[in-house]
Amino acid sequence: MILYLVTTDSNKLKEISDISPSKFEIKSIYDIVPQSNVEENGDTFLQNAIKKVEAYKEQSVFLLSDDSGLEIDCMNGFPGVKSARYLENASYKEKMESIIEMLKNSNDRSARFRCLAVFYDPFKSNYFASEGSVNGTISNNIRGSKGFGYDPIFIPDGYDGTFGELGDDVKSKISHRVKAFKKLFSLIDLFYG
Repeated sequence: MILYLVTTDSNKLKEISDISPSKFEIKSIYDIVPQSNVEENGDTFLQNAIKKVEAYKEQSVFLLSDDSGLEIDCMNGFPGVKSARYLENASYKEKMESIIEMLKNSNDRSARFRCLAVFYDPFKSNYFASEGSVNGTISNNIRGSKGFGYDPIFIPDGYDGTFGELGDDVKSKISHRVKAFKKLFSLIDLFYG
């Protein structure tokens, strides 16, 4: 079964392909249509994930999408649903430096990564959604060069290193995206297996 992921992020495509069961082949939607930007202006991760799917549902293929972000407790969940768009034209290094600066006087550095994954069947007009999260803390500095996004400042609970230091061996087992998509693949398999 071929599932087309709506993303421009090659890291995300690889991460999801690596954890998908062998019965599913994950391809980019841009393998079959020209790339276009979907405006992710929803108030929730679910709204943004559905916007991505709806932008391509006329293609009559099985679609996958997700939206995810970093939620920092002492900042009321900021940057949350706006994680990718925070300091929009800045690099992730600049975004992480900004967050570290904002937290410099805070004793509460607890945070989580959340991911909302969506599947769409154009033939039955079915939507499935699942959520995954991983709790942790924000480090005092940028550490490690593995992963992508905010990985170099996020220390998952039970570890001393950031996702940027721990790399794929750990992240591929415990990340928010892995958890969300493993649940989603189980749902798809249950109904389409």
